[in-house]
Amino acid sequence: MLPTYQRVGGSSSSTANQLLGRRSFRSREKCLILLVLSTFGFVCLGGFFFLPDNFSADRVLKAYKQFQRAGPEIFIPPPPPAAHGRDEDIHRVDDREKLQEKIRKELPDEFLEKPDTNVGGEQPAGAGAVIVPRDPGGPAIEGPAGVVQPPHHSAGEEKEEGEEEETGGVGGQEQQQQQLEQQAQEPARSGHQPAVSQRSNQHHPQLTYNSTVGEDPDPNVREKRNKVKEMMAHAWSNYKLYAWGKNELRPLSKRGHSNSIFGSYDLGATIVDGLDTLYLMGMHREFDEARDWVERKFTLENVDADLSVFETNIRFIGGFLTCYALTGDRLFLEKARYVADKLLPAFQTPTGIPYALINVRNGMSKNYGWASGGSSILSEFGTLHLEFAYLSDITGDAVYRDRVQTIRSVLKDIEKPKGLYPNYLNPKTGKWGQQHMSLGALGDSFYEYLLKAWIQSGHEDEEAREMYDEAMQAIIQHMIRSSPSGLMYVSDMKFERLEHKMDHLACFAGGLFGLGGTSLNNQYSERYMEIGEGLTNTCHESYIRTYTRLGPESFRFNDGVEAKALKAQEKYYILRPETFESYFIMWRLTHDQKYRDWGWDAIQALEKHCRTPTGYTGLKNVYLTEPVKDDVQQSFFLAETLKYLYLLFSDDSLLPLDDWVFNTEAHPLPVKDRNPLYRQAPASSAP
Repeated sequence: MLPTYQRVGGSSSSTANQLLGRRSFRSREKCLILLVLSTFGFVCLGGFFFLPDNFSADRVLKAYKQFQRAGPEIFIPPPPPAAHGRDEDIHRVDDREKLQEKIRKELPDEFLEKPDTNVGGEQPAGAGAVIVPRDPGGPAIEGPAGVVQPPHHSAGEEKEEGEEEETGGVGGQEQQQQQLEQQAQEPARSGHQPAVSQRSNQHHPQLTYNSTVGEDPDPNVREKRNKVKEMMAHAWSNYKLYAWGKNELRPLSKRGHSNSIFGSYDLGATIVDGLDTLYLMGMHREFDEARDWVERKFTLENVDADLSVFETNIRFIGGFLTCYALTGDRLFLEKARYVADKLLPAFQTPTGIPYALINVRNGMSKNYGWASGGSSILSEFGTLHLEFAYLSDITGDAVYRDRVQTIRSVLKDIEKPKGLYPNYLNPKTGKWGQQHMSLGALGDSFYEYLLKAWIQSGHEDEEAREMYDEAMQAIIQHMIRSSPSGLMYVSDMKFERLEHKMDHLACFAGGLFGLGGTSLNNQYSERYMEIGEGLTNTCHESYIRTYTRLGPESFRFNDGVEAKALKAQEKYYILRPETFESYFIMWRLTHDQKYRDWGWDAIQALEKHCRTPTGYTGLKNVYLTEPVKDDVQQSFFLAETLKYLYLLFSDDSLLPLDDWVFNTEAHPLPVKDRNPLYRQAPASSAP
């Protein structure tokens, strides 16, 4: 017998010889290979000769034109704004220029040309805003004097090849400019100039603003207002560059920011929040880009997270409703209603008091676990009335008003300790939670919406005004105090004891009391104005007593301390607007120059300490000479802070307080029966 290794080797050798001896394929295999090759050749040749010619008919170029309005920003990020005295990295500039030049060589010139949505650039001096019909040939509705932008196509509209532009073609822009100049020279009726332009084919009036609308006659004031507009451009362009579509910008990290308010989903909070500020400042190109994003990208369908009912309402619904009022564009109305419908399941409680959080994907809602045994929060469920009541009026669907009116009824009938409203209410039992009262965090905007619901209704909602006056009298009696040096402040109260602490959030109360004192002449008017001026002055003192001249999150009045933060968690500033809101309202009511002076001082402080080359950021300690930055550009910085500062240095004709009421996110809503942009639906079942 052979050894094992020899048997194995012999077997292997025999197999190898058999394989080597087979040098050709069988006939069946040859036929199969030939069939495969023939089929492949037929498909290739057939596709070449018989498929449609996709290239000779300029279809590639037509595809390019579909993206033409988006401009080169599709392929390269838009360049950052001018440095304004700051040096930009030369390597970054060089790289950007090389990339842009490469794209220009590879694409047709006409593809890289983006139509200017503001034809003619800046409007002639004296131009302003008018309300114009969106129905071509429809009657004009008079508004503030001035000239509007000529009509243009939205980014979603594509003109057929060869179609003549309304304002384009030979002499098109010239003819449009002559028309605008001719209208500007016509005598005004009732102090207003007639409108002559239209935008799109929708049958709704709109307001169109440009850079001269609401300008103050004083050139120094105009210069300051232009500075605020430049700040908006800086904040917006860097958000667009580094965080487009994200909720907020981290300017130092140069990336998007998500937090517990919005979760990790890209809802474009800064886009929606900033829309109306862009429009009011006449930044129409940026507004159109934002509007296109809303149309193409904004959705809640894939958001599987808990969203704040309150924040979603004031930022998204409020922002969309304002844009609908200003433009008449039904896209914004549809989006507002879409978001509101997503929030409705949160109202399904035994009392009708909504939960604080809702998963918009499955409709499940709940309250914060830390909120006094799972209670709802006064400032959240009490800050829905303006948006939901207005939405019912303009859609004709009473469901939204019914939901907030139920909340109103519960709060009106419930027993209130000392006439005050605690910050927590259990939505199941209808009973108050922890006895904590505040005109700052957890309570603030509920009181704001009582007064503003009355104003918004054209003074018809007398119930809201009565509840406001009663609440203010209780607050004046139990929570308004003065420091030894005479600084007036509104203190938090816990279990019938004052904390002698005032939140930055409560700094809106200066404007709230001032507005309450001037909107109705009654026995409280004089005292309201006195408190409004006193609280606004105190908030200003909290600013100028810091190194940065920006106010802390909260400040105290005890142990010899006045208007100063004591704890580390009280010393930060996150670009909040409340103090500037009171500056603006008190300026409109009194025209006292100090409010504009204080506002300009704050602008300089923001520029010095919060501005970075890539946006604006909050500060962690306003008392330090070199405060650490928190690396967040809040969406409300664009929606509120910059808007109020812009209006502070604008003429009173820009959003007059008799015609507009601002929601708590500074989105202006029209006043019923006074403002033609209220747009009440004919079939509205609301009272």
